[in-house]
Amino acid sequence: MNEKNKEFVISREFDVPRELMFKVWTDPEHMQRWWGPKDFKVIHSKMDLRPGGVYLYGIRSPDGQDMWGKFVYREIVKPERIVFVNSFSDESGGITRHPMSPTWPLELLSTITFTEQAGKTTVTVRWLPLNATEEERNTFEAGFDSMQQGWGGTLDQLAGYLAKA
Repeated sequence: MNEKNKEFVISREFDVPRELMFKVWTDPEHMQRWWGPKDFKVIHSKMDLRPGGVYLYGIRSPDGQDMWGKFVYREIVKPERIVFVNSFSDESGGITRHPMSPTWPLELLSTITFTEQAGKTTVTVRWLPLNATEEERNTFEAGFDSMQQGWGGTLDQLAGYLAKA
């Protein structure tokens, strides 16, 4: 890891067992019901859950804009963690630039960990730019506040989904 890279980290505790939490992150049927920014709807959710496999998803914004993204899995350790490279993509999975930020890193190393204590699970998301230019790293670090909001909304959606599940 390059010492210049600052990592984005967010954690949230959920009142569910770790096995269930791992399942809602690793099953495309579950992901379809909660993944993405607040008020976005998942329109495509296809997963090949194995190291080297891909999760390709499409989301639709409240104003009808479609965006695509993908995970390329590096490590899956049930029920402890999932490590993947996250990027924006086109609908066939080709890596694309962030639709609103041309200097956003093309790839982010994402490490999601699940720790259980007394039947509750803490999800921790760690994000780090991968193969990024200095400009991309600066854009990433300048975006910590908006990432806090974005991931906060996604975790809110997850909490709402788990409450109904």
